Amino acid sequence: MSEFRTAQFGRTAGGVSTVETNRVLRNTYFLLALSMVPTALGAFAGIQFGFFRLFAGSPILSFVVMLAAMFGFIWGIQRNRNNSFGVVLMLGFTFFMGLMLSGILSVALSLSNGGSIIMMAALGTAGIFFGLASYAAVTKRDFTNMGKGLLIGLVMVIVASVANIFLQMPALSLTISTICVGLFSLFILYDLQRVMRGGETNYISAALSIYLSLYNLFVNLLQLLMVFTGGSRE
Repeated sequence: MSEFRTAQFGRTAGGVSTVETNRVLRNTYFLLALSMVPTALGAFAGIQFGFFRLFAGSPILSFVVMLAAMFGFIWGIQRNRNNSFGVVLMLGFTFFMGLMLSGILSVALSLSNGGSIIMMAALGTAGIFFGLASYAAVTKRDFTNMGKGLLIGLVMVIVASVANIFLQMPALSLTISTICVGLFSLFILYDLQRVMRGGETNYISAALSIYLSLYNLFVNLLQLLMVFTGGSRE
């Protein structure tokens, strides 16, 4: 009955007007699409200039640098999420993430079928995203209460990933990647539905959250594809 009342007055269940919600959703999608450009440029630059070689001998240093830069960018973006500088920081952040992506892309490209593996991972990520976006738009099921559980899952994955830097267990690495594909897919569904239901009213914050999930989804899909379909090294 409450859903009927909110629909009558053109408002979502979160109390935000449907016009405003649609505007936030459109801007979120636009910023996400725009963010893919600096990501691709960063990855290309990283491969061309060998950025990934800076941390090739120290995975721990790479992990620490990436986390420190990520938290710095995320802090700046969230602090400026209500002005245009937040968009500038978002694009700078996605360029940096492209640079960090160059490492795994270089490994993939060293395989005989590396190009096709990267394409499959990209198409798989896009397919999952569009499928989840469509589902989030039509389902009556509420996924916006999953935040706490997803956060706990994320912390567990980070702990396991740090542990595996020292353990170097291939089976654990595969397990983590498989879990991450499911976990970040759920994060995408959660974040999209929060926007669609008026729980998130800032498109920069929404785009940042979804971008991080897409990035991690792509990386873990790529890792799995390299293991199960990767050819010989050239």
